[in-house]
Amino acid sequence: MGNSCVTGASRSKSGGNLSSNVTLSSPEEQTTFKWTIDGFSSLLDKGEGCTYSSVFEIMGLKWYLKLNPSDKKTSEEKEYVSLRLELSRSSVKPDVIVEASFKLFIYDRSYGKHIEHKVNHTFQTASTSSGMSRMISLRKLKSPSSGFLVDNSCVFGVQIVKVVSSKANTTMETLFVQKMSIFNEAKTCTWDIDDFFAMKNPDYSPEFDVGGYKWCISMYPSRDGNHLSLFLHMKKPNDLPKDSAKLVELKLSIKDQENGNHLIRAGRFQASNNAPVWGWPKFISLEDFKDSSNGYLVKVKCCVEAVIAVAGSSKTD
Repeated sequence: MGNSCVTGASRSKSGGNLSSNVTLSSPEEQTTFKWTIDGFSSLLDKGEGCTYSSVFEIMGLKWYLKLNPSDKKTSEEKEYVSLRLELSRSSVKPDVIVEASFKLFIYDRSYGKHIEHKVNHTFQTASTSSGMSRMISLRKLKSPSSGFLVDNSCVFGVQIVKVVSSKANTTMETLFVQKMSIFNEAKTCTWDIDDFFAMKNPDYSPEFDVGGYKWCISMYPSRDGNHLSLFLHMKKPNDLPKDSAKLVELKLSIKDQENGNHLIRAGRFQASNNAPVWGWPKFISLEDFKDSSNGYLVKVKCCVEAVIAVAGSSKTD
């Protein structure tokens, strides 16, 4: 929300209650909020940061404006006056999205040539802000010939045209990441393959236990026939409770039996009953794997190693 914030002077009026999914203003309903800032130069003197209006109510929802009077990106010298609309947290519900159409204004009080930005935005738990709209350059706003800064006073505003509230069609997941300890420390499992050329397609390692679950590794040529695929499998994913998963930290490697320069790939994934397999379809090219100078395949022998830890769990609602 910027480097610092101060509360600006504001005036507001309340609108009606949200009575249906689609809310359009009635002729009597207040749909516009105007925000007058007297002493605009004093606001600029306060340096970088954003200023917020007080909360106002329109169409049964609570909003506020956020002003950055000297908006400047790192690579730019030019400063802009930026404005955005935010939905107050008190009007945000986890299972509801609010689609709003509105206009942001800077009012020209000398010539009536107001600056207007039309915006459509979907407000929800993860996005309560419309994003900054660069309304006008600060230099132009301060120009004596403009009607935007009159007697060191500016007027900003928003007109909310339409609001549509609907039930969010959203799946919520919470991931719980555990600290590593002796109870969930990583385990190393080694798969020694005595004859690579005698392997089935696919072939599987012996089962091993990690984190209270059984796992195995699979190896087989990729679909293009030019690579080796390596995957980790949870053997009995139906043992997991419905709508839950286990966060797995995995390192898979093909051992360099000559020089110790092992090929290692690592990642984190969630094993669940509908996604019990994870890995790399193109772990290594067959050309590199069979190149004797790499030490991955010595005569007919190779070795695959998995380092696995169950590092957390998740629940989906």
